[in-house]
Amino acid sequence: MQFSDSFFAHRFQITRRDLETHLAEALSQGGDYADLYFEYLATSSISIDESMVKSATQGVSMGVGVRVISGERTGYAYSDDLSPEKIKKAARVAACIASGPSKVETFDLNEGVKHNLYPVIVAPTETAFADRVELVKRADRAARAYDPRVFQVQASYVDNLRQVMVATSDGTLSFDRQPLARLSVFATARRDGGDPQRGHAGGGGRVELDFFQTQKPPEYFAREAAREAIAMLDAVEAPAGETTVVLGPGWPGVLLHEAVGHGLEADFNRKGVSAFTGRIGQKVASELCTVVDDGTIASRRGSLNVDDEGHATQRNVLIENGVLRGYLQDKLSSRLMGQESTGSGRRESYAHIPMPRMTNTYMLAGDSDPDEIVRSVPKGLYCANFGGGQVDITNGNFVFSTSESYLIEDGKITRPVRNATLIGNGPEALKYVSMVGHDLKLDEGIGICGKGGQSVPVGLGIPTIKIDRLTVGGTA
Repeated sequence: MQFSDSFFAHRFQITRRDLETHLAEALSQGGDYADLYFEYLATSSISIDESMVKSATQGVSMGVGVRVISGERTGYAYSDDLSPEKIKKAARVAACIASGPSKVETFDLNEGVKHNLYPVIVAPTETAFADRVELVKRADRAARAYDPRVFQVQASYVDNLRQVMVATSDGTLSFDRQPLARLSVFATARRDGGDPQRGHAGGGGRVELDFFQTQKPPEYFAREAAREAIAMLDAVEAPAGETTVVLGPGWPGVLLHEAVGHGLEADFNRKGVSAFTGRIGQKVASELCTVVDDGTIASRRGSLNVDDEGHATQRNVLIENGVLRGYLQDKLSSRLMGQESTGSGRRESYAHIPMPRMTNTYMLAGDSDPDEIVRSVPKGLYCANFGGGQVDITNGNFVFSTSESYLIEDGKITRPVRNATLIGNGPEALKYVSMVGHDLKLDEGIGICGKGGQSVPVGLGIPTIKIDRLTVGGTA
């Protein structure tokens, strides 16, 4: 698709010549590189509690961020006013912060190569608001109807339509229209005055609203949330100690995302603070483990046609058969490390500076049958779903809480357990992966990743895997 000057004038009230003028201003004090990031964002959100709509909001924001790179120094400024004077002022501020001896003489803007990963004609944000409210009401009704022990339901729906334009001093001009939608359901159950138990489910992606009608309707997520809450009513306290752990497919890949993925982002490795620093070409996991970050999967929550620096996203193999192959690179880190960008430069909004981030991160499927993996464990823990977690990037140590897990006894999944946490070290844990299932599953589309005060949508996934040694924190 070609975009003319009239297109720029329509959305951002700017022409190609204006872009070149603002880039020149950004480089007026010297510098190696500069870019402009224009963003128009329309959002809506709906939440329901006690079967009543508690909030329903819609909003629009727009602005531009200007960045200048000079060696290791970065100047950044932004404005929510797109008048020529305000953009010029932001460019001057960024130029003064990053001023350096280098000078970019000339540049010609040309539209960069990109994918077409989410050809959504009508974004959810552009549909009738009442239709989106009804999705949340349906989720509430379905969760309550699942079982009389479900006494509380909270459901929410959020969507946005982000339109971005990136112009860079190395001649790239990119535009993207990025729809995103997510439905989430929390169900709480209680039996005979006992402790309440909670279940959660949700999903979405870069999809049209019809996705929630024909593929994954509200009732699907509502029943799954209620099922988890009911299942945990029979839970026993988790046993503590070192044991064999089996991770189920899909969302348990959040452990991989946090404990390994963040440590493979280039800025941490450029600064020498990651557990994976300087280890490219070395074995960092079991030979059964191949870890990929892929921003090109159609309609997925973490996918992008172009990253937030205007670079086409790509499929990046990070760990191959246990050997570390590379890091996730943005523009700054790739320049300083002498490597190619991997299309991993991301930012929360025009008010935030880009940094290397994950898109859709997952482990490739193996050859083992998932049932056989469970049968191979005489005593252990099966983790079907996770709650929160944290990781220390510098050494890879992590702590994760499971929201749904079960004992494995004599090769069978038996009693549900509560209050189980997984404690370990990312690189070490992967070394003890002894079986990998053929059932790779990506998450339903709810992931939000935080880093450096910024949040971005991500995807993740994992097949069923067996970790021979991992510490479980519990009470028994």
